[in-house]
Amino acid sequence: MKYDIGSMVKTRGREWIVLPESSEDFLLLKSLGGSDLEVAGVYVGPGGEGVSSASFSLPQATSFSDASSARLLRDAAKLAIRSGAGPFRSLARLGVEPRPYQLVPLLMALRLTPVRLLIADDVGIGKTVEAALIARELLDRGEIGRLAVLCPPHLAEQWQAELRSKFGIDATPVLPTTVKRLERQCRVGESIFERFKHVIVSLDFVKTDRWRDDFLRKAPELVIVDEAHTCAEGSEGRSKRHQRYRLLEGLAADPERNLILVTATPHSGKEDAFRSLLKLLNPEFASLPLDLSGQQNERARAQLARHLVQRKRADVRSYMDAQTPFPERSDAETTYTLHPEYARLFGDVLAYARESVQDTGEALNRQRIRWWAALGLLRALASSPAAAAETLSNRATLADEQDVGLIDSLGQDLVYDPAEDEGQTLDTTPGTQTESEASEDTRRLLEFAARAEALRGGKDAKLGKLTGIVKDLLASGHHPIVFCRFIATAEYVAQALRSGLDGVEVRAVTGRLSPEEREAVVADLATAERRILVATDCLSEGINLQQDFSAVIHYDLPWNPTRLEQREGRVDRYGQPSKAVKVVTLYGADNRIDRIILEVLVRKHRTIRGTLGLSVPAPDEVENVLDLVFQKVLLGENRESMMTPLFELPESHDLELRWQEAANREMRSRSRFAQRSINPEEVAQELAATRAALGDTLAVERFVLDTLKLAGVTVTARNGRYEIERPGLPELRDLFGNGLRVRFDDVQERGTVTLGRNSALVEGLASFVLGQALDDQEGSLAKRAGVIRTAGVSTQTTLLLLRHRFHLNGRKGNRTWQTLAEELDPVAFRGSPAEPQWLSAEEVRALFDLQPDSNLPAPVKQQRLEGVLGGFGALQPHLLERTEDRARELLEAHERVRGAARGLGATYALEAPTPPDVLGLYLFLPQPVGGRS
Repeated sequence: MKYDIGSMVKTRGREWIVLPESSEDFLLLKSLGGSDLEVAGVYVGPGGEGVSSASFSLPQATSFSDASSARLLRDAAKLAIRSGAGPFRSLARLGVEPRPYQLVPLLMALRLTPVRLLIADDVGIGKTVEAALIARELLDRGEIGRLAVLCPPHLAEQWQAELRSKFGIDATPVLPTTVKRLERQCRVGESIFERFKHVIVSLDFVKTDRWRDDFLRKAPELVIVDEAHTCAEGSEGRSKRHQRYRLLEGLAADPERNLILVTATPHSGKEDAFRSLLKLLNPEFASLPLDLSGQQNERARAQLARHLVQRKRADVRSYMDAQTPFPERSDAETTYTLHPEYARLFGDVLAYARESVQDTGEALNRQRIRWWAALGLLRALASSPAAAAETLSNRATLADEQDVGLIDSLGQDLVYDPAEDEGQTLDTTPGTQTESEASEDTRRLLEFAARAEALRGGKDAKLGKLTGIVKDLLASGHHPIVFCRFIATAEYVAQALRSGLDGVEVRAVTGRLSPEEREAVVADLATAERRILVATDCLSEGINLQQDFSAVIHYDLPWNPTRLEQREGRVDRYGQPSKAVKVVTLYGADNRIDRIILEVLVRKHRTIRGTLGLSVPAPDEVENVLDLVFQKVLLGENRESMMTPLFELPESHDLELRWQEAANREMRSRSRFAQRSINPEEVAQELAATRAALGDTLAVERFVLDTLKLAGVTVTARNGRYEIERPGLPELRDLFGNGLRVRFDDVQERGTVTLGRNSALVEGLASFVLGQALDDQEGSLAKRAGVIRTAGVSTQTTLLLLRHRFHLNGRKGNRTWQTLAEELDPVAFRGSPAEPQWLSAEEVRALFDLQPDSNLPAPVKQQRLEGVLGGFGALQPHLLERTEDRARELLEAHERVRGAARGLGATYALEAPTPPDVLGLYLFLPQPVGGRS
């Protein structure tokens, strides 16, 4: 026998709901009052288990409670729904409550078939949530079955954790370190990308010839590309970018592929690279004019706006009357003056560096090796005595290279901070020695190394200044992160702070640690009341640190402004519990290298950010400009050329002009593509309807506290959090353990669990209350029936808790899909079932807040319930009509938000194959005249 999706069956001694994944011989069933975890598979083919049709029974007149059951059962039933019937199907399954502005990319996506979207919101706004929300929605609508996330390898674990904890998507990382294990789980001839439903794939792993074609053949219907700017193809044609772009071109070539590109820096300073990304969304975008202003380009702007969302914080801080609490950031610069011995060493090393790079008698490759060795040495010396001693004592990384082009490419990666580091942050010192160990040159370097070692501690003014800064930050309640360029510096600084500060936990995280070890160290450090994290740029991306740290100190100036934003973005983002974050930039007043970076890069970057309210990447020419500026320093023929103010150098001036031009373009772009065309009222309307149907944050708080109160659990409120003591009921102890501290708002606190609608604890509690009521257990917290006498009604009023089950059917071409949707619908009428007077939605809501004003004997309650239940058949036509009307309303809402589907060959239908379940029936009786019963 074939059972329809959503129908009720009985097997194994209980009732179940048939789920969409069922077939004629195999039923996937969900417990009638249980959670999505309470699912069973039943074979019903030849020799299988016995299954029979069942129907949902009405409440019993012999089992009743008071009005509190109505509200508790309503909230439990709402919060137990995981397949909501509204147009935003995914909101019933999320482990996070999206901010209203984060629904805008979702609305855009639902108007595109296929989904081709570039999400380019500012750092810290929540692009991961926005992209994953679209994925969850398409999965829940049945439009896709599989997902792939392409990202740098160091972000794979973060994506895996976010997808699992917030979106209920269990994705498998496919990385060089996991691929062998995954291949062993595949059948003969089966691809990894077939075996695993949802995958997170390293971009640089899958772009190789070995894996690219296999992925293109088996790629899922939806691909999300994180850090998409690293895949853009510019005129420079770097091989890694070229391979990545070829991969994305292959994915985009499938006209039905859904593709979401995610990046905070879509331009990266180059217009042609930006255009290459747009071409992946629509090939026609390759011919868009460079300047989109003017009435003649209005159509082009409108076309691009359907695919591009690009907002800064000011655009979303206040959206739809919802305030998003981004922290206020204050920036400070602090200087130090080198100790006389450190200054002498700096001068001697600079003279040596100038001498070594001015020797033009060597082969070109040797000249370039010396150039990069000299710059690396100066950078290490500016960092710390430890980094200087280490690089002076070691052989230069490039010492044995022959190819000039490769030397310069590797040198830039070793010495500068490339905007994209392929996920492999280079935080080791580059080494300086280029000659044999017995050479005079090596002897001089080792003498410098010994002098550098002698500067540790008391003669290191930079370290002394840092100690004062962190003391001040700790005293003001901040938890700082100290960012360093080199491992040697980070370990040296951490040890010094550990020795010099009492009662403060200090830990160093560097590239010596694996990503898993880094997370473990940070998590352990976060438990300390007073804490300092010292890190290299291996932590400037990936792990979000805003919950546990609130200040950033740039101990070493990054040589690319993008690093500034990446570092500061670890704490300056949504979810930061502190109202203010502090950023301190430390530099040497008499340190020529620091002054170059500060004046050429850092201050210009901050000026643009302060003026426009957004960060703009430095133009790609920045490394060439730095080369030219350093040549002035190292190749200048006299002291005057070295002392020329940096802002007067032509190269610096040209860079500033190009940077300002890029900033103006970015501002125009963000103004055009902030998606102000998405009507906030439209978002508000759909969001309000969905939250009303599924239960919002206030409903969660009310339900949890009401349930615990009825269960006799002691709960103490303190400053927005609740201390829950050990419950007496075993079922509640399984959820709350021996006690728990919880919150229901956006404030993040260490040791406090934030409970949202889709938290496992809330889902478990809702299933417990609902299951008790449906099984009519003795002592259940909620009953399906109740009677109270109240002054809040003037005539007998009956409240019904209805649960509708719908089929949402989709078709595109030869492909069809069907999903199950549920919705709770409280309705009420005055008078008898034979002549009901139906109440408005507002009047129905008011019934849940009524309290009893006098008691009624149990026999009277039972008699009144029997009277309504006996005439219930007269209500059925109206309830069926209501279900059908609701199905039409919901279909209109679905078509409204999925506006592009019908025009591109996709159609939807929503049907109600069964009458609504009557979860609860509650009578409100008026007070008798004179107050007598």
